[in-house]
Amino acid sequence: MGDLLGVAVLGAGRMGADHIRRLDQVVSGARVAAVADPDTARAKEAAAGIDGVSVHAEAEAALDAPGVAAVLIASPDPAHEEALLAAYARGLPVLCEKPLVPDSAGALRVLEAEARLGRRLAQTGFMRRYDAEYRQLKSLLDSGRLGRPLMLHCTHRNVSSPPVFTSAMLVSSSVSHEIDAARWLLGQEVTAVTVLRPRSSAHAPAGLLDPQFVLFETSAGALVDVEVFVNCGFGYQVRCEAVCEAGSARIGDGHTMVVTAEGGAREEVPQDYLVRFADAYDREVQAWVDATRQGRVTGPGAWDGYVASAVAEAGVRALESGHRTTVELAPRPELYAGVDR
Repeated sequence: MGDLLGVAVLGAGRMGADHIRRLDQVVSGARVAAVADPDTARAKEAAAGIDGVSVHAEAEAALDAPGVAAVLIASPDPAHEEALLAAYARGLPVLCEKPLVPDSAGALRVLEAEARLGRRLAQTGFMRRYDAEYRQLKSLLDSGRLGRPLMLHCTHRNVSSPPVFTSAMLVSSSVSHEIDAARWLLGQEVTAVTVLRPRSSAHAPAGLLDPQFVLFETSAGALVDVEVFVNCGFGYQVRCEAVCEAGSARIGDGHTMVVTAEGGAREEVPQDYLVRFADAYDREVQAWVDATRQGRVTGPGAWDGYVASAVAEAGVRALESGHRTTVELAPRPELYAGVDR
């Protein structure tokens, strides 16, 4: 066990419990050293059967637990900033589930704290960068075979939204993945956001503006549109089509199992992100563990987390005002000079 990377997992909810399972059963080179959750019974249940793990109610107690050399943050969004700064104070590398910090001011504080350290410690959990289809599309666009990308058409649908979901969260929570994916695929920054609101679905909870149509403008003149529909009722669907000067490419059509029975055929549709992106999460955490053991940080960093929060805030303002809203970003730290998006 001494050669394994000891990881403290903060948060034992659905996402945290899945990462605990992943670190224990799927990923090589790491072990779960500590788990923290205010609901210690839930934390104990998530860590059941794992040798050498300690359970804590407080995040900082888990960071200080014996054998902890890295941190995976899967706690509720408002707890991220404090946990990140505590990890920085201890020099611990971090994989933080998105959002890095929900508000751009908090994300900027985290980014500035990392810059003062003079080295990268945080990776933001934008797992689509590790999805096989997204990586294939990225490679194709980077090759230039289809010419310059002109547009991205994106779809983001969920079966249903949680009870606490608000109209703003369609942009700040759901579309945050498209924000990062668009920046990464195109190698461009998002400069402005417009949000259009069709009439709400009859299946949307009262007062929820669902679906929404989000339009991003980029620094090199590409357009990105996102249909976000979080109460579609039938499945979890994520699609992206790149339209370029010399052709187009589409991912996300979902080559899943087709069941033929009772005189008909039915194609199964994933019901949530943990099913659709299971392999991407596995590759993401494995890559983080491998890099951390080598003293490196790869993948989307604190800068990417900050930008996603800033663009999402502009999107929420656009939703509320009904007007095109420009994105204002702080200067990119020298720490990230030369680092690809």
